[in-house]
Amino acid sequence: MIVDVGSRMLKKLGYEVLSARCGEEAVKRYEENKDKIDMVLLDAVTPDLREAGEAYHLIREINPAVKVLFTSGNSTDGQVAETLDHRCNGFIHKPYTLDQLSQKVREILDRH
Repeated sequence: MIVDVGSRMLKKLGYEVLSARCGEEAVKRYEENKDKIDMVLLDAVTPDLREAGEAYHLIREINPAVKVLFTSGNSTDGQVAETLDHRCNGFIHKPYTLDQLSQKVREILDRH
């Protein structure tokens, strides 16, 4: 459900969205579409906490310059802090509004 809500929000903002339900699927989608993807929105906490971090690192291996926006409902989680230390481009705390998401995405995409 969270993936669907985030996808709908991004589509409402005019972005083309490819979604994935798990880290493994996210890596596969990124690898298949890397030339079309401008930014990855990745939930920093998943049922398997290692999965988000692993997906992030595998995506960065494919493209070290990839722009990544992390999201989590728990900003104090140690996994979130550890992952943020590894050169992601931003973080947005859930729940977020359409305006907050729009601002954060634009901020990341506009950076060179």
